[in-house]
Amino acid sequence: MVKSTTTTTNAVDASPQGTAGVTTSDYDAIIVGAGFAGIYSLYKLRQLGLRTRVLEAGPSVGGTWFWNRYPGARCDVQSFDYSYSFSEELQQEWKWSERYATQPEILRYIQHVVDRFDLRDGIQLDTRVVSAVFDDEASKWTVTTEAGEVVSARFVIMATGCLSVTKAPTFPGLDSFDGPWYHTGHWPEEGVDFTGLRVGLVGTGSTGIQIAPRIADQASELLVFQRTPNFSLPAQNRPVDDEFDRDIKATYAERRRAARKTPRGYPTPPFLRECSALDLPEDERSQVYEQSWNYGGPTFTGAFEDLLTNKEANDTAAEFVREKIRLMVNDPVTAEALSPTDHPIGTRRPCVDTEYYQTYNRENVRLVDLREGAIEAVTPTGLSTTEGDFELDALVFAIGFDAMTGALLNIDIRGVEDAPLKEKWADGPATYLGITVADFPNLFTITGPGSPSVLANMVVSIEQHVEWLTELLRHATENDVVRIAAREEAQKDWVQQVADRAEATLVPLARSWWSGANIPGKPRVFMPFLGGIAAYGEILEEVANNGYSGFELSTS
Repeated sequence: MVKSTTTTTNAVDASPQGTAGVTTSDYDAIIVGAGFAGIYSLYKLRQLGLRTRVLEAGPSVGGTWFWNRYPGARCDVQSFDYSYSFSEELQQEWKWSERYATQPEILRYIQHVVDRFDLRDGIQLDTRVVSAVFDDEASKWTVTTEAGEVVSARFVIMATGCLSVTKAPTFPGLDSFDGPWYHTGHWPEEGVDFTGLRVGLVGTGSTGIQIAPRIADQASELLVFQRTPNFSLPAQNRPVDDEFDRDIKATYAERRRAARKTPRGYPTPPFLRECSALDLPEDERSQVYEQSWNYGGPTFTGAFEDLLTNKEANDTAAEFVREKIRLMVNDPVTAEALSPTDHPIGTRRPCVDTEYYQTYNRENVRLVDLREGAIEAVTPTGLSTTEGDFELDALVFAIGFDAMTGALLNIDIRGVEDAPLKEKWADGPATYLGITVADFPNLFTITGPGSPSVLANMVVSIEQHVEWLTELLRHATENDVVRIAAREEAQKDWVQQVADRAEATLVPLARSWWSGANIPGKPRVFMPFLGGIAAYGEILEEVANNGYSGFELSTS
């Protein structure tokens, strides 16, 4: 185990002075990011005895649940599943108020966890990491912050999140707009009052679908500018009453075990079928879809086992949802514009909503369909599009994220022989197991590209990674391993396996942020592992049981 050379004060470690008066510190492990992944990593590495520090760019813990505080923001996994499982006491004492928790409640939960387990003294806020450079001779990483602080560590854990770097609006003329504009990923903490304003909302992905009803509650007029319609499924949200809360807590252990044995990391309802959608007569098939629809949430896309592999089967599910849209939206033209026809359902991240489609029945809401057009420019008074000019008082951009790789590539990460990660990933991200990258020893990514991550319950994915990584680091410290590096051949094989699994499905038929299609110039590579939580867990177990096959563990 690496021993620290510094002592700890209240919040920031006292440390020797480096060159030119720059503060330097030495740790066993540095964690970048204080969301779900960073917090659990800190908890587990402290249990292991590693002297660990978390560096967080924001002024608060929470990660994506701190930054994404726009009205209507909530999780699309049931709150009692989207939570830590490592502490039975924590599970029993925390009571969720809703089936699908809102952003403020999730943030309160994260803050509660930090305080309950005395983790705050290991977290350094308002500290943005700008570079991480590997010292080949010392087998250590040197991490530099925006403020010029330098820290070194044997291990660096990137807990930077999959959806933490927003896609910036690049429409010409934005600087000329006379009114205020907002990005949903950087919402003002004090909130925004749209009362009496004409608001333009750009984007109809998950964020746009969540925020639209809330803006419509205030604005005198809401214009939603849609380039690509998305399938959205009803949350069927409801309060968590005391009886339901007791039932969940009485079966939590069994529920958590079951979650690890599923593809998505949460238990699924019993009416989902392990057969083709085409195996049933139309009326029975529709009954399954109806049950899934009424149950709510993203489980609909798992109603039958072949919805992501059989286009004909998928068509039955997609048409069922399109018919629901026609029933919910009064205006047939608007309903048709909101109904996706360019991609199979489930091949882009299915959205989960509360009364999104019904919002278009309000007199103050209008859809601007840009499937055959575009926004040409922002003007001082609004937006100019191929469909005409629109006068607006405020603009809201819900245009998404540079997902999976954005946060990692925003940091200047350099591995063996000073090789930049940006160059290594010029043709798309390549990892071994989504956890580490060849030629970047002792650097680990939590839910990185090549892992189930965004295709599953993120908290389960995080726990799965952190627990496995903790055992790897335990093995390293107990066996005097100085350097842990992925073998190039193992990484190459894993990248191919991830690609093969994607190619065996319908997902290549869609343009999605899963493959970087929303970011101009980004390589088109399907980034998550489609095998699911259970299959991925079996692979991790096999790698560990085989002496961490695919890794080179060096003692010198």
